[in-house]
Parts: sequence; structure tokens; C-alpha cells
Amino acid sequence: MKNIYSIISLIILTATFTFSCQNLDELNENPNNVSETHPQLLLTEIATNTFQVEGTSPLYASRMLIQTGEENDYQYYKWGSGSFGAYNDLRQVTKMIEEGERIGNNNYIAIGKFFRAYHFYQLTLKFGDIPYSEALQGETNQTFQPRYDSQEEVFEGIITELDEAAVLIDPAIFVEGDIIFNGDASQWLKLINSYQLKVLMSLSKKTNVGAINVSNKFNEVFNRGPLLNSLEDNAQLVFVDQQGSRYTEFNSSSYGSSMFMSSTFIDLLKDFKDPRLFVVAEQTPKAASAGLPISDFNAYHGGSPTENYSVINETLVADGNISKVNSRYYTNPVTEPHNLLSYWELEFILAEAAVRGWINSDAGEHLKNAIEANFNFYRNHSWEMSEYLADNSVEDYLDQSEIELNGDIDSQLKLILTQKYLTSFLQGGWSAYYDYLRTTQPGFEYPTGQTPPKRFVYPNQEYNNNTTNLEAAINTQYGGNDEIRQTPWWLK
Repeated sequence: MKNIYSIISLIILTATFTFSCQNLDELNENPNNVSETHPQLLLTEIATNTFQVEGTSPLYASRMLIQTGEENDYQYYKWGSGSFGAYNDLRQVTKMIEEGERIGNNNYIAIGKFFRAYHFYQLTLKFGDIPYSEALQGETNQTFQPRYDSQEEVFEGIITELDEAAVLIDPAIFVEGDIIFNGDASQWLKLINSYQLKVLMSLSKKTNVGAINVSNKFNEVFNRGPLLNSLEDNAQLVFVDQQGSRYTEFNSSSYGSSMFMSSTFIDLLKDFKDPRLFVVAEQTPKAASAGLPISDFNAYHGGSPTENYSVINETLVADGNISKVNSRYYTNPVTEPHNLLSYWELEFILAEAAVRGWINSDAGEHLKNAIEANFNFYRNHSWEMSEYLADNSVEDYLDQSEIELNGDIDSQLKLILTQKYLTSFLQGGWSAYYDYLRTTQPGFEYPTGQTPPKRFVYPNQEYNNNTTNLEAAINTQYGGNDEIRQTPWWLK
């Protein structure tokens, strides 16, 4: 009997030990660092982070805002190093693609390729040459010091990845976790094609990028489609009044007492008698005290972006004769959605392409579509100001001779790009500034002896962690001078 009990005890002990080991294996898997997850969870986070408003820095650089409390580096074109933070987003994108491959869902792979194209596009415009072909391979290939690809190679890769994404995506398969298009993959296909046109237009100074002819490729994608074709197609993040989901600039302290509108932006809106002025700016305190109606263009005034900030403070601010940003941007928790790419921006791109002869299409019609769409966007979302954007106001605006697309190519491009600029307040991040670098339109003022920066300095961390490859890239591009006014390939 004793032997039987000993055998039973041994069996129980062995079983307990085996079961405990199995449980330990399971317990040792960190729930906060799981090896597998559904890509829908990653997509939600990636889209939320990517589609946020980029803040006020590009508005200072693009002559939409001025600062009167101190010297703002972006306003006075004195900025320095940029950030490689987008590579953190790209790591999440890489993981989403891997998980899409694991479950055999090509739509997550295709959308991942779009986000790769977006982030690498932003990075290369910011710096020039960047790690691309060897980037994000620390986990798979133990490559922790990736080489820098030339900007031309990066652009060629971006265009190719967007082609691949357009082929991979299946419009008929619902996309779980999609907060941008509510799971409609056909909308992602429109965005992929339309964003490819945006990338190609940014290369208007180039004939070829690698083996790709820029204008021919633009024409190919335009005819291939589908493209964004209404406001319902906007690639936008819609905000809701819940913690973590409110408008990016809501309650932002940066809209304090010392931030005002730039005369560059205000004066263009006034010159065109553009009622969108009432949507983006406040009346001057002097005009409000005098009882001028909101719709009176004389009630708005901006400050020079090149004047010393203390002078503006001592004159215009002290006199109550300068406009602030419309308060709805920081007091309304939802205000308007933020567009990564809008239908109206695409229509401006198509108008420019038609004028340049890249596509056989009516540039004037595209320009009209763009302006009308932007009016309707503000009317739909800035409901408190919608009375100033009624149907007849759009018609009256478009009937102005100043909006007619005529004259030589340069004159037509100036009108298109100026109108495009007027739609970009807190929309599209640095796009307006990059358009200016590419075309010099609309004209920006800058301090005497200064010129607009063409790039950012590489991050200090990269100097410490990837020294050899970074120095080689700086030597190749800029003769060893990592400086903000060096000219990257895309602008040569």
C-alpha cells in the first residue's frame, strides 16, 4: 500500500511540475509586449498619431502667424535640428505589415505601404538623404546603423511602394480598426493614388526620379485612378469630445496673449474679399470695440512677420489693431477635422498639373472645384461661422475677375498656388511651406540678410548613434555642411 501511495504521489508531483512549467511559460509572456496582435489594433493607433494637427511651427514659417512675446525661430527662419521621431511611427507600421502578412490580409500590407510612403516622404523633405532601404531592420537583420539612401532613391522608393499598395489593396474587403474611412478599403485606394500625385507634383523641378519620368507617371496615375472626388473622400481625422480624441489644438496654451495673425495671410484674404477670413481670424479689439460687423474686412489686421516682435507689441498690440486666431480653434473640442490629404488639395494639384501640361484636363474647372470644396468644408464644420459662407458667397467669390485663370503659365500657377495656400490654415502641416520652396508662391517676406531655410539639421542623436553613415550623407549632399539653407536634391 505504501508503494502504491508513493507511486501515486510521484505521478501527482510529475504532473504538477509539468503543469507548473507550462503555466510559467504562459506567465512569462509579457502581456504588454506580446509577439502577435491583430493589425487592426496597430492601424487605429498609427492613424490616430499620423493624422493629428502638426501645430503652429509651420504656420509661423508659412507666414500665417506671428509672435509678439519673444523671437520665434520659425517666424524668423532660424530653426535648427529636426527630429527622427517618425521612425518610431514607422516601427509600428512595420509591425502592422508583418501582422498583415501573418494573417494573410493584403489590405493591412497595402495601407502599411501607404503609411511608409507618407512618413518617409515627410522625413526626406525635412532633411534630404535619410535611412530608407536599411531602416527599421534592427529586429530582423540586426542593422542598427543603417546607411543613408540618396533623396532621389528615397523618392523612387516611395513612388514604387505606392504603386505596390494600389495593386495589393482589395476594395471589397472591410478594414477592421479603420478610424479614417470606417473600414472602406476603396477609400484607401483613392487616397493611395491621390497621395502619389501629391508626391509626384512635389518633384515638379525634376524630369526623372531614378527610372521614373515624373510627368508621365503623373499622367498614368491620373488616368488609372480612382482618386478623391468629393469632400466625402477626404483623408481626415474627425475629432470627438472625449478624452484623448479632442481637436489637437484644443486648450493649447500656444494661443495665448502673444500669438497673432500675420499680415501675409490676412492681406491676401482681404485682397480677394475672401469670407474665409472670418472663419480663421478674430476681429481686432479696436474693430470689435467700434462695433464693426464680423463681415467687415476692415475689422481685420495682421502684423509683419519680419518686423521685430517688440515693435509689433508696442504698436499694433498696444493699439488693439491686430487680429488673433479665431478662438474656435482652441475653445472648441471638435472644430473641423484635420486632413492629411483633402479633395480640395488634390484638385489644386490637378489644376497645376493641367497648366504644366502633365494631364489633358481643364485647369480652371479643377481650380473652381478646389475653392468650392474648401468653402463647403468650412461651412459644414465651422457651423458657428457658416452664415458667412452661404451658397451665394461662393458664387460671388468665384465670379471675381481675380479668380479667372488666364495669362501666361506663371500667372496661372501663381493664382492656383495662392488659392491653395489660403486653404491650408491648420491643415496639411508643412505642405504650404514646401510649395513655397518649390515654386516661390505665394511670395513670403523674410528678414533682411536671411533666406527661407530649405531643410532641417540632422538630429543630434544621429550624430552620436550613426556617425559614419551620417557624415557620409552630409559630405555627399552638402559638402560636409549640415546647415538649414543647403539645397537638397528635390529643389535643385
